[in-house]
Amino acid sequence: MNGIFSFSGKLRLAILLFLLVIFSCRKTNDLPDPLEAGWKNKSICEVMEDNDKMRILKCTFEPNEGHERHYHKPHFAYALHGSRFRLKDTTGIREVDFFSGSHYFSQGVVWHEALNIGDSTAVVLIIEPK
Repeated sequence: MNGIFSFSGKLRLAILLFLLVIFSCRKTNDLPDPLEAGWKNKSICEVMEDNDKMRILKCTFEPNEGHERHYHKPHFAYALHGSRFRLKDTTGIREVDFFSGSHYFSQGVVWHEALNIGDSTAVVLIIEPK
């Protein structure tokens, strides 16, 4: 009889651990990613490429358009056409010039918002390695 209870206890423990693993794997960030995020119900980014190695987005920001609060996985960004942006994130609010040809690599962003405050349309490529 001890063997049966021992097996039953191990089975319960295994099921409990399985459930803990399953529920801990859920998405931890409830914000949209850059493709899902838009501006006043308008899509800002489009998929240029999506394969097993990377996802490439092209995001177009007309003057006075932005990107509502969203998160980023690690990514490389390149400005095909630049402009001036107001950015808001965990560090505060700042204004930056993202000139044509500018680029950067980010380890990821918990959240941020962006608004094109310049007078020209900005077009940015976002390359996300998988």
